[in-house]
Formats: sequence, C-alpha cells, structure tokens
Amino acid sequence: MGRLVEGKWVVESVNAGNKNGEFVRQDQHFRETVAEGARFTPESERYHLYVSYACPWANRALIFRNLKGLQKHISVSVVSPYMLDYGWSFETDFPGANGDDLYDLPFLKDLYLKADSNFTGKVTVPVLWDKKEQTIVNNESSDIIRIFNHEFNNLTKNYDDYYPLELRDQIDALNQKIYDEFNNGVYKVGFATKQSIYERNFKKLFETIEDLEEHLAGKEYLVGEHLTEADIRFFVTLIRFDAVYYSHFKCNKKRISDYKNLWAYTKRLYAIPEIQETIHMDHIKTHYYGSHKNLNPTGIIPVGPELNLK
Repeated sequence: MGRLVEGKWVVESVNAGNKNGEFVRQDQHFRETVAEGARFTPESERYHLYVSYACPWANRALIFRNLKGLQKHISVSVVSPYMLDYGWSFETDFPGANGDDLYDLPFLKDLYLKADSNFTGKVTVPVLWDKKEQTIVNNESSDIIRIFNHEFNNLTKNYDDYYPLELRDQIDALNQKIYDEFNNGVYKVGFATKQSIYERNFKKLFETIEDLEEHLAGKEYLVGEHLTEADIRFFVTLIRFDAVYYSHFKCNKKRISDYKNLWAYTKRLYAIPEIQETIHMDHIKTHYYGSHKNLNPTGIIPVGPELNLK
C-alpha cells in the first residue's frame, strides 16, 4: 500500500504518520461534476468508471450505474482485489478483474499520474474518467452517485430519483451519521493502533448499529417509502460486515445477522437484482484479508462464513 507524493509513489501502511492511533480518511482531490453547459457534459460513451468490486465506496457507484440504466453509456474497468505495495493493480489473473480497457496501464496510480503528473494523495476508487479530455472528472463516491442519479436522465430517460427534494434533509442527516459512525466507523475500529482508540470507536460503532436497528423497526427503508441514496450508502457496509469487518476489523460484538431488523433489511436490498449483481464476495474477502498484511500477515483468505442472504 502507499500513496503518491508530488507524482512519486511512496510505500507506507494504511495509518502511516498518525501518532495518536486514530484512522483519518483523506479528502478527495478531483471534485468536478457532469452537467449540461459545464466542462463535462452528459454524453453516451464519453465516461469510464474505474472500480474495485471489493470497495464499498466503488460499490455505491456501480449500484447507481445499474439502477439508472447507465451500463451501455458508461463503461467500467475492474481492478484486481489485491491492493499491495503499488496500490490497486490492473492484473487480470483474478476472475472478474478485466484490466485497464482504455490505456492498458499496470496500476491505478498510473491513471492518476496521467490526469495530474504531480498528484499528491491516496489512489482510490471509484474514479470517473473522461475519455475526451483524458482526465479524472471525480474520485469522490458521494459526488459520483449524485451525478449518476440526475445528470444523465435526458440521455437514459430514467427519471427515478434516489435523492428526492422532499426527503433531502432526512437523507443528509442519516448519511452524515452513517458515514461518520458506520461506513467509516468500521475502518476507525479496524485501523486503530492504540487500545483506547479502538475501544472508543468500537463502542460508538455498536451504539450506532443498535440505533439503526431500532430505527428500522416496522420500516422497509431508512427514509420514506422507497429506496433512496441513504439505503445504498448504508447497504454497502452492511453486506461486508459479517464476512469481513466482524473478524478482520475486530468489530466482533455482534454480527449484522444477529440483528432482526438490520438483517431483514440487508436481505431485502440484496434481493434487488441491480444491487445483487454488484456484490462479489470473492473480491471482497480477497481484498481485505489478502491486502492488509499488517492485520493478516499470512494473507490467508477465510473460507467462511456462510451467509444466508436469500
């Protein structure tokens, strides 16, 4: 693992340089949008999405691409699940990893350098790439899903709205809580390097899980009567929890399958075909257990657990 510093690759641990033991996620660098009249306009086959099937943030983008019918308009490259000394790789020796369709580059870091030869920061997925200008439009998943939700509607004629105006305040409030205390919360537990930091974040994580278990009592979705952005952002961490975060990140008070409402909700969302086809548990488990050598030095991928998602 590592990052780019002024265009040069530096190998380092996930939590390098953080003296207090707390995991801190970087802000993303590329934050342009796609919109009519803007630099990047909605066009079929102009944009390419770089993802990992393992990554929950990239999973959000893949789900929205499916839900909004963008498959024939926005092409996709899937990296290898292994993220080792040189970061995300375009190796194709793992089933489902299809390499760099555009430039045949060896690593995702090389794509970042193609966009900015002096880039400093983590090399992350998802990446929304513009084939016309050959640059990164956006590498922040929360932006990309909003772009997919709205900006290609006139092209696809799919006007389903997962961020409806009348629910935005509720969605935003839940997004903030879920991101801080659950999506990113599992990482703050898993990558803590001091016992006190681990225990504090562990406590907060399970307080949030239990709050959301209660919130879902008698409800199909987090907000309103239909699937929204908040559900999708929540789901991508839920689906990884029992297989990875419970053991690998030491989030082991309870599994999600031990919570009646949360497990029923997880299975309900998983049953949606456009969501289910984005879930590749082989990539998920291989990435986490095979890439984080500081947490799992042998790199052995566990066979279990069996997840009854039907």
